[in-house]
Amino acid sequence: MSSPRFVPGHEPPARGREGALLFAAHGMDLLVQEREGTVGIPTGASLPSLAEGAHFLGTLDGVDCYTAPYPKGQEPPEGMKLVQARTLYRKVDEALFAVAGRALAIAEWDVTHRFCGRCGQPTSLVPGERARRCPTCHTPFYPRIAPAVIVLITRGDTMLLARNATFPEPFFSTLAGFVDPGESLEECVVREVREEVGVELKDLRYFGSQPWPFGRSLMVGFTAEYAGGEVRVDGKEIAEALWFTADNLPRIPPRLSIARHLIDSFIERVKGSSGSSGP
Repeated sequence: MSSPRFVPGHEPPARGREGALLFAAHGMDLLVQEREGTVGIPTGASLPSLAEGAHFLGTLDGVDCYTAPYPKGQEPPEGMKLVQARTLYRKVDEALFAVAGRALAIAEWDVTHRFCGRCGQPTSLVPGERARRCPTCHTPFYPRIAPAVIVLITRGDTMLLARNATFPEPFFSTLAGFVDPGESLEECVVREVREEVGVELKDLRYFGSQPWPFGRSLMVGFTAEYAGGEVRVDGKEIAEALWFTADNLPRIPPRLSIARHLIDSFIERVKGSSGSSGP
């Protein structure tokens, strides 16, 4: 069995940071190098001042990885530029893209918790933990993760996909929403589906999960069968929702998303069952 390409960690090693990958983040943007048509992550040697105070993420293929907030308003060095991290998909390999997502979350946590939200005092890093703590009131601050659910609803050999009114591009996807305080994941699925498209569910099953840094969330995926009700979109979040077959698909999300994994899994199951049926 091969070793994992990325090994997470939070305690920085004693070795130098010159050859480490440095993910400099500003909001949802990352600082990248462009050379001869390729995109890469700069090293600590090219950004020594940032590397000195950067947070250790772990190792990717044996190479140390760090992240640091990129100073607001500072012009990128020559040969580098800030780009939306989402646009790196398919320009870098998936393992590197995943580390970039982790870097965004850690860098944002570092920026947004420099001061205590309870008493306003400057916070300090906690040795041995991914945490900042107020030295006055001792309140700890950890990287924030917002749990969200996402569900593929099926009815026979069809699936219900919806177009979000706020999507920058017109494509259809599975239904999703953030979990409310005091709500279980299963309760959230039922509520979100009822609010957004007005239908009831049965046979709700866990599918898998995916960290999603672009919404600073952890997506928890489910499948469910349609149990009744007429599809009626809320008109606010959802612009339209329709039933589709595997052979009549609209534009759907890219392969990096759990929404696409849910859709692809259903298509494989439907086509596999139809192909295996005999006289």
